[in-house]
Amino acid sequence: QVQLVESGGGLVQPGGSLRLSCAASGSIFSMYTMRWYRQAPGKQRELVAAISSSGTTNYADSVKGRFTISRDNAKNTVYLQMNSLKFEDTAVYYCYAQRYTAYWGQGTQVTVSS
Repeated sequence: QVQLVESGGGLVQPGGSLRLSCAASGSIFSMYTMRWYRQAPGKQRELVAAISSSGTTNYADSVKGRFTISRDNAKNTVYLQMNSLKFEDTAVYYCYAQRYTAYWGQGTQVTVSS
């Protein structure tokens, strides 16, 4: 069983930055593929970024060059550094972990507004 707790969301102006954190507990964190998803009001949940157990990363086209996913296995934490934020980045951001079973965090709100 894995518990995921996101933090770091908030209100930011366009062009600003936020760093999301997802702390995992309960299992061998380093073996898990970790992802960040987001869901905007009225839209489907979409994959934002992923990082494998070996550190390979992938990004949605909409965030490439602006967002960076990373992990610290010693701290059982995955991060999402978000720079040059846009209005359309407003969403609830969810942490996701998978090895044999998938787990979701409760989500953290990111609002980009002037």
